[in-house]
Amino acid sequence: MSLQSELVSQGNFLFKHRSNLPLLLLMLGIAVMGYSIYNGFFLDYLQPRYEILSLIIGLLGLFIRIVTVGYTPVNTSGRNTKVQLADELNTTGMYSLVRHPLYLGNYLMWLSIAILTQHIWFILLFITCYWLYYERIMIAEESFLISKFGEIYADWANKVPSFIPRKFRWTKPKYPFSFKKVLKKEKNGLFALFLIFYLFKGVETFLLDGEVVLGGWQYYGMIITGIIYLILKVLKYRGFFDEKGR
Repeated sequence: MSLQSELVSQGNFLFKHRSNLPLLLLMLGIAVMGYSIYNGFFLDYLQPRYEILSLIIGLLGLFIRIVTVGYTPVNTSGRNTKVQLADELNTTGMYSLVRHPLYLGNYLMWLSIAILTQHIWFILLFITCYWLYYERIMIAEESFLISKFGEIYADWANKVPSFIPRKFRWTKPKYPFSFKKVLKKEKNGLFALFLIFYLFKGVETFLLDGEVVLGGWQYYGMIITGIIYLILKVLKYRGFFDEKGR
């Protein structure tokens, strides 16, 4: 098997299991923070600053995902994990800046988790692992898109960087923004972000003070966004967000 074929094969495998990476990162991050607290390395007086920085980065990542998903048609930019899907090639909106904007958004959201540990080596380890992991997924996706769209994809790929924007050359989206699609596809993002912040804060407070946290902005943010998530889940089940072509 050629190296290219091997990378594509690895990418397809990782694509099907990419939802497991956040769980692994979460467990490792909490373990690292717990180890630091146990050994006296954790600086709790600095944590509010890390939390603010982390929240800003996480919300930026979520914003990128929302802008990306809101302008895309059906069977593109999805959360499916079984097979690659692309009824048409997205080249406008966020896709006029980078070829993989959803993975850029994911990176920022997960980077916000790594920052909470206060460990530069863990942050660097996360960045390295993320790139090695998603580089293969991107190779597999692009191999699929090349086979389906041919020269159209190649011409677009030659103009647009894969992950890091080089120039802000925004192309007006082909489709209008769909709030329904965003609420349908991205309803869990904000809740997941506050839930993780609460978990980190809960572990920190329990290990430092022996108390369970039932207050603070992390706790109330988790409760409020959790209620919103459940409401959106019911509305999705009842077909409220169904929209032809989106």
